Amino acid sequence: MTSAGWSQHQAAVDRLLASYAAIAPGAEVRLAKRTSNLFRPRHEARAGLDVSGLNGVIEVDPTTQTAEVQGMCTYEDLVAATVPHGLIPFVVPQLRTITLGGAVTGLGIESTSFRNGLPHESVLEMEILTGAGEIVTARRTGEHADLFATFPNSYGSLGYATRLRIELEPVPNAVRLRHLRFDDAAQLVKAVDTIVESGSWEGERVDGLDGVAFSPDDLYLTLATWVEAGPQEPRSDYTGSEIYYASLQRRRHDLLAFEDYIWRWDTDWFWCSGAFGLHNPRIRRLWPRRYRRSDVYHRLVALERRYGVVDRLDRFRGRPQRERVIQDVEVPLDRLPDFLAWFDLNVGMRPVWLCPLRLRNGSAGRTRPWPTYPLDPGVTYVNVGFWGTVAVGDGAEQGPRNRAVEAYLQESGGHKSLYSEAFYDRATFDRLYDGPHLETVKRRYDPRHRLTSLYDKAVRRQ
Repeated sequence: MTSAGWSQHQAAVDRLLASYAAIAPGAEVRLAKRTSNLFRPRHEARAGLDVSGLNGVIEVDPTTQTAEVQGMCTYEDLVAATVPHGLIPFVVPQLRTITLGGAVTGLGIESTSFRNGLPHESVLEMEILTGAGEIVTARRTGEHADLFATFPNSYGSLGYATRLRIELEPVPNAVRLRHLRFDDAAQLVKAVDTIVESGSWEGERVDGLDGVAFSPDDLYLTLATWVEAGPQEPRSDYTGSEIYYASLQRRRHDLLAFEDYIWRWDTDWFWCSGAFGLHNPRIRRLWPRRYRRSDVYHRLVALERRYGVVDRLDRFRGRPQRERVIQDVEVPLDRLPDFLAWFDLNVGMRPVWLCPLRLRNGSAGRTRPWPTYPLDPGVTYVNVGFWGTVAVGDGAEQGPRNRAVEAYLQESGGHKSLYSEAFYDRATFDRLYDGPHLETVKRRYDPRHRLTSLYDKAVRRQ
């Protein structure tokens, strides 16, 4: 765990500002950051911002249940700092090395999102390095309220968060799980609606809610309840030979230590570790536990994409070219059965992750309070996550399946996050992500366009 005090934080900010000043006027400004959880290629910047020393927790205040956190702090380090106080961020994304700043300027989601919304909704204050090279402090109201509201889903096109003050909520030491099976998506939708509206299922409180659709007639919701468990109660461990997602089909009930629950998806990158043979018990035994992590798999995938190993093998074997379809999309709850049916017919990839979400109560009464990712208050959405490849043949590099997903979402009132490849034309992109408003805010905080625009980042892959 990386810790930082206020003096260390100020020293790190000073280094950051000095690195900005050292970049030639008019040159592109990017982070000097080796790791990423993005799945879209990009051009490397020739000079980068020095973010060293901005990766820790400054302080945790158990009385106010808040934390002061640096922008490059990973959720792994953040959780390690808050759990000893019996506290946790309102939303902890699934993967250990996602940073708090990344989850706020991008998008993060997890099982608490049906009641706590998205990570940026529990941010009280942000200290941001703008494209103009200035440090500003943005809050929901006040001088920089426009930057505060537009920052989510801007992916560094408006600036980079150096410090965030976030709300925390109390947690016990364990999580009790119930896995509910459904024969079709319509049944699952009814259950989600009941849980979201009541916060419970059959009289028991639900604190976390997500699920997996293995096939059209084999779907699961996992209901998580925070509990204080005694030391003698056995807890499951899915960092060893057992694989978490496989347990959904085998068990009705489960008990996990709280931190094991938080990182239940990270060990096997949901189910994507199977691509490296880790679902084979013999290979799993040989793969060191410390390397069963999403960031390790991500680096391996990045190497494969750089050298095109799989594509070369497919060509050698005479197999059709494959398209990478790696996306997370938000679909209105009542449209989920239609989306899954369409998805099976036009993409054909299972399992898929299901994570219900609603904007937090603090957004009630505000029309689309986060303009760059305009979800409607009071509407329940389901994040559908699908990550893999599809045999397409000639033209796979043009993204036909990804383009089809984008077109369907436009018709169904859905949205997709922008951490992966996007293919929208400029007019459509601006309509979906409120481009005119984003440009207005960008002119204020990045008047010389030192930072790459959101469209150039997401679609042109610059």
